[in-house]
Formats: sequence, C-alpha cells, structure tokens
Amino acid sequence: MTCESCANKIRAALEGKPGVKSVSIDVGKEEVLVESALTTAEVQALIESTGRRAVLKGIGSTEQDLGAAVAMLSGMGPIQGVPGPHGLHVHTLGDLTQDCLSCGEHYNPFGRRHGGPGDSERHVGDLGNVFAGPDGRASFRLEDSQIKVWDVIGRSLVVDAGEDDLGRGGHPLSSQTGNSGERLACGIIARSAGLFQNPKKICACDGVTLWEERDRPIAGKGRNKTSTETPAAHL
Repeated sequence: MTCESCANKIRAALEGKPGVKSVSIDVGKEEVLVESALTTAEVQALIESTGRRAVLKGIGSTEQDLGAAVAMLSGMGPIQGVPGPHGLHVHTLGDLTQDCLSCGEHYNPFGRRHGGPGDSERHVGDLGNVFAGPDGRASFRLEDSQIKVWDVIGRSLVVDAGEDDLGRGGHPLSSQTGNSGERLACGIIARSAGLFQNPKKICACDGVTLWEERDRPIAGKGRNKTSTETPAAHL
C-alpha cells in the first residue's frame, strides 16, 4: 500500500461491512487500523479482496489497561480435523507436566456452579463453545464481561472434545464441567504485547520477516526455509 488510491480501495472494502465499526489508514506507515467485531481472519480476507496481502501486527483494545495475552494450544494427539462444537475454558493451573490433565479445574475464584458465558452464575473460566467447521478448523471471536486478562496470565486455556451444555444438561457433570468430554488441547496463557506495543517487523531469533512468517509454520520444520516466492511488503 503506497498511494491514496490503494488506501481508498481498502477503505471501500471495509467500511459499511457488518461488524466493522471504524477504519483508519496510514499510507506512510502502510498500516490499517480496524475497530471491528469480526475475527482477524475475516478482516484480513476483506483487505486481501482488493488484491493486496495483509499481515496481522496486533490485536487488542484502545483501552490500555485491559492487557493482552496469547496461548499456543497442543494436545496428546491430533487436534485438527475434529468438526463440531467444543467447550472452551480457562483452567486454574498453567501446568502441562501431564499434558492437559494437570491444568486443574475450571478457573472459579468465586466458587460458583458451571454455566454459560452469558450467565451471572458461572465459573469465570466458562467461555462456552467454539465451533469447528467441516475442515476441523475454528475461527472465532469472544467478548466476555467477567474474565480479566491480568487474572489469567500463567493459567491455561483448554479446548474439550465435546460440546459444553452450559450447565443446562441432566448429566451429573453438567453443573461442574458442562459435560464437554475429555480435554482435547491446551496451552499456557502468557503475557503478550498489546495493540501498538510490538513494532518489530523481523524475528530476531531466525530472521524471518512478518511477510514471510504468514506463509510458514510458527516453529519446526519449514520455518527457516528460504523462499524466493515471498512477495515484497507493498504488494
């Protein structure tokens, strides 16, 4: 994005779309700031519908005191390719010594029964369900009034194998876990840079740029593979 006509095309692709509240574009910095209820994947797809590539540099709130966190999830077996609803919860412990089994129970500092994210009577860590499509992948965005980022740093995020009944089922586990089955994947919640707090464009550990990173795995095989096909940032 190097000219105002580029910015106008991106602005036209975003403004007026359901879920998009505001759009701010800085051509000099080649940055697009979007206030939206859409997922990052949906925002990226709208921008790239103009024929330009986009890389997510940050996500967060304009309210600086909310904090930011990140969690990389993994499990004992494959976690992709499992379509359908899956319970999502913050658990008390950030302990992966026994994979997801050592994460403790749902984060529940007030000693309440299990419920759904819209209920006043619920565990703070009860985040409802995420839905994986036929390809087994889930893209979602959640907003919650009870959970606070600074309270869950060092705890764990767990995805369960089945659907959380939100405490409304007749099973004995409904009031405890939502009867959502075994723990499928989990990860420790770690502090992260918030919006505008991480200006780097290259990873110091391996020299991979933001634009190269979007087409490579986060870690492991293929991360450092040299590619001549990665386009310049202005494409």
